[in-house]
Amino acid sequence: MLDLKGYESSLLEGAWVTIEVALLSLLLAVTLGLLGALAKLSSFKPARWLATGYTTVIRGIPDLVLMMLIFFGGQVLLNNSLYSFNQKLNDWIGGGDPDHQWVSYLPDYVEISPFMAGIITIGFIFGAYMTETFRGAILAVDKGELEAARAYGMKPTLVFRRILFPQMMRHALPGLGNNWLVLLKTTALVSIIGLDDMVRKASLAAGATQLPFTFYMAVALIFLLFTAVSTSMLRWAERHYAIQTR
Repeated sequence: MLDLKGYESSLLEGAWVTIEVALLSLLLAVTLGLLGALAKLSSFKPARWLATGYTTVIRGIPDLVLMMLIFFGGQVLLNNSLYSFNQKLNDWIGGGDPDHQWVSYLPDYVEISPFMAGIITIGFIFGAYMTETFRGAILAVDKGELEAARAYGMKPTLVFRRILFPQMMRHALPGLGNNWLVLLKTTALVSIIGLDDMVRKASLAAGATQLPFTFYMAVALIFLLFTAVSTSMLRWAERHYAIQTR
């Protein structure tokens, strides 16, 4: 057994943070992936160009570099944009009046927490991968069934919910599952921006006890447990959608 020197509760707290970041990032990634896939398959050219640019740029830059850019650069860009917007509002409302007092109509400064930065960054990165996963899955659905549903008078939202989405998921699940497992491991990067996740908790404990192998081995085993549970759930989901689409 690994002797964690009383840091068990600290690691469990970090593990919970890791799960929160992973699940919320997955939600954002799936949302962006669906929107990106629909945009890439759209007949509206600007939407296709935007989605293509998004997937090309994100998949071409290392995850760690993107995380640092969004955490540091994104916050600066947001605050500069807020200040510029406030300035334009004051110029417009003041109308050149020298006695007009400058007013902050929007917050002057917004601080992005490491937790939010981690979710946004990981979700944004994996949204690009999910886009390609969902795009391929949508293309694999029989077009005849979609045309039949439209001919029957179904609205586009109903076609998506009743016909496209269930069949698309059968084709998307292998890629979706693989992206989830990689995303789960990618959460280890959020410790770089100061979030007290499992890896950072282990790093602090290792520094205090001079037992790095023990704590990083514990982290590895916990990630392995997360992966095993995820794999079991993905197998169940594949069986469920396979039954529904026979």
